[in-house]
Amino acid sequence: MIKRSDEVQQAMLDGVPVVALESTLIAHGMPWPVNLETGMQLEEEIRRHGAVPATIAVLDGQFLAGLNPEQLERLARLGTEAVKCSPRDLGAVMTRRQCAATTVAGTLLGARLSGIAVFATGGIGGVHRGASASFDVSADLPELARSPVMVVSAGAKSILDLPATLEYLETLGVPVVGFGTDEFPAFYHRNSGLKLSLRMDDTHTVAGMFRVRQQLGLPQGMLIANPVPETAEARFAPIQAATDQALREAAAKDIHGQALTPFLLARIAALSQGESLQANVALALNNARLGAELATALAAAGVRS
Repeated sequence: MIKRSDEVQQAMLDGVPVVALESTLIAHGMPWPVNLETGMQLEEEIRRHGAVPATIAVLDGQFLAGLNPEQLERLARLGTEAVKCSPRDLGAVMTRRQCAATTVAGTLLGARLSGIAVFATGGIGGVHRGASASFDVSADLPELARSPVMVVSAGAKSILDLPATLEYLETLGVPVVGFGTDEFPAFYHRNSGLKLSLRMDDTHTVAGMFRVRQQLGLPQGMLIANPVPETAEARFAPIQAATDQALREAAAKDIHGQALTPFLLARIAALSQGESLQANVALALNNARLGAELATALAAAGVRS
């Protein structure tokens, strides 16, 4: 049900490392033309570090692992006109032959179906603030619990309830590995004050842990928490103020569900005069680089994509 591009298919046959990329970042996470530029940069960063990128999306009802340049531009130009697609939405989107950008959860499913072991994203979804009343928990978390894929992210998006997100990941049995850090990153910020029980400082150790989990037959993925580079970290106070205002605006407009995160990220970018967007691009590129390095380490450990 998922079609690999010729490049991705050949790479997997040849044992060349492959890294999955989400497409919601392109269609819903950034404005045109920054979204296309970032999508191209992410793919180039992966290639520069010896792996093949596989951006996952749905075009005209076809579930794709790997987009050519024309397809990537088409998705970027569609922007928010493309359906935001989680696993729940996939059947309807394909039946209706729609175009859709896959969320972290949707991309995880695509990576699992394609046999791709590493997925690099910006930040995962999680437990939303006020979830004790709204029950608003991202589908990213349960999908992480059933997709044995290594997910590289700058923690979870800072608009979320980060302590609750970590607790939920623990309940689901998803290990969170701090890569070169003892704290869970907070997306735009390197630190959240939340200590992690697992820290690893080299890709071969992480790859070894992934291989052992495969041998044990454990169903969950692994979350590799990779902090935004120091030079690109956003200032805490302006981003926090922008986040608080964006949350108030969302509540006033009754924006919730799948529309909430894109609204908040766009408003934070506007209110911070682009500072959050710059950090978002930098952390995504940093995760793409680490994803390629991890995929290469997996190949060296005998784990094929």
